[in-house]
Amino acid sequence: MTANADHELVLVREFDAPREKIYKAWTDPELMKEWFVPRPWSVAEATLDVRPGGANVIVMRSPEGQEFPNRGVYLEIVENEKIVFTDAFTSAWVPSEKPFMTGIILLEDLGSGRTRYTAKAVHWTAEDKKTHEEMGFHEGWGKCADQLAELLSRM
Repeated sequence: MTANADHELVLVREFDAPREKIYKAWTDPELMKEWFVPRPWSVAEATLDVRPGGANVIVMRSPEGQEFPNRGVYLEIVENEKIVFTDAFTSAWVPSEKPFMTGIILLEDLGSGRTRYTAKAVHWTAEDKKTHEEMGFHEGWGKCADQLAELLSRM
């Protein structure tokens, strides 16, 4: 998949934390539960097999108690540097019914314990990108980044 402006949404932040901590927050299921969805939503379950081809299941819970399972597969893992995942597959290489996006997390060491965090959502279609934007990508992913910063300050 070739990323382009018609298909890609991007969030960039700088954190006062080394990238190892951010990577751990993305790969430790218990830590992920603390920040991964914008409050008052929560993560009811996080099962992560963090390796290329490994599956993940993240169950998001609404404030009303409704659960929304999100299944995906990791495509690329570079420890403390890069995480690439997609919902195009549900496990191993079993295609999902409706692929929506591929997520790319980049962790750039800025020195002095600081990290540039780039989160990209690359969509299969321009329509999917528009839908994600209208769902509140910038607000939601921004709030999650704020919650991640809170967690990092306690780690």
